[in-house]
Amino acid sequence: MIKISGFKISKHQSSNRIINIQIEDEILENLLEKFSRFDLTAIEYKPFTRFTIAKYLDDSSDKQLSKLLNEILNDRNSGCFVIQPENLNSKIDDVFLVKLSTAVAHLIGNPNHDAMAGKYYARFHVKHEDKSDSYLRKAYTNMDLHTDGTYVKEITDWLLMSKLEEKNVEGGETAMLHLDDWEYCEELFNDPVGKQNFVWGSPKSKNIDYKVEHPIFFPDQEGKPQISYIDQFPEPKNMEQGIFLQKLSDSLEGSKNKVITKLPVGSAIVANNYFWLHGRRPFKENKDLSRELMRIRGSFFSN
Repeated sequence: MIKISGFKISKHQSSNRIINIQIEDEILENLLEKFSRFDLTAIEYKPFTRFTIAKYLDDSSDKQLSKLLNEILNDRNSGCFVIQPENLNSKIDDVFLVKLSTAVAHLIGNPNHDAMAGKYYARFHVKHEDKSDSYLRKAYTNMDLHTDGTYVKEITDWLLMSKLEEKNVEGGETAMLHLDDWEYCEELFNDPVGKQNFVWGSPKSKNIDYKVEHPIFFPDQEGKPQISYIDQFPEPKNMEQGIFLQKLSDSLEGSKNKVITKLPVGSAIVANNYFWLHGRRPFKENKDLSRELMRIRGSFFSN
């Protein structure tokens, strides 16, 4: 495993495919000072400022971190990392965590405009009561395995999810599945229905006023399977597509090779969006339940 001064890098306890990166206290103190130069409004309004804080982060590793993160995400055998402060303290608040995730994202690529939030990232709460029109905020429903960006025109190579806050939470673990660990991947990738164009729409909360068409499965440059799929948004054109989607959903959720992990507050998980699927287990009911997440998704600089 590569060594970078000020960062502890290891295999994640839940999967050998996932790399765990802890930022040590001295680096964090330096970042806290440098990030304080810009408030959140400046970072939201000025895209170039996001690259400035990304450079602060990369400079703290002598420019080794950006190289490592991109190598991980483009490595088919890995493709995922978790990055977090080694120790939390009172200075590491939600604003700092938004800045840190922004910096990480801008070492990887260009974030997409998040139409749900109207900016380059989205923040959202999961609470006891919910009246939304998608699984995202429904605490007591399983969020099935899926990829992001299925219903938009933008390229969505990668996804970052950061946990900003959590109170009175039991359950709600993150579920992940790497395509190469999925028992039914070869069978369904080779089914010609999966290579047909499917129509993908979205509910009103997503603020997308168009639909897109694309297949579920497609090969990478080496012919290996890639996937773009979410259970809620495809609009099957016929029985053949509908039955294929049901088989796909059942075989993903029935996989015995899912990675189930509890991510701590302050951590961000970043994954290649074309060969990792992600989801969430239901929470145990609690009227005081609260979790706040931040999401950024985008394309690699090479795209």
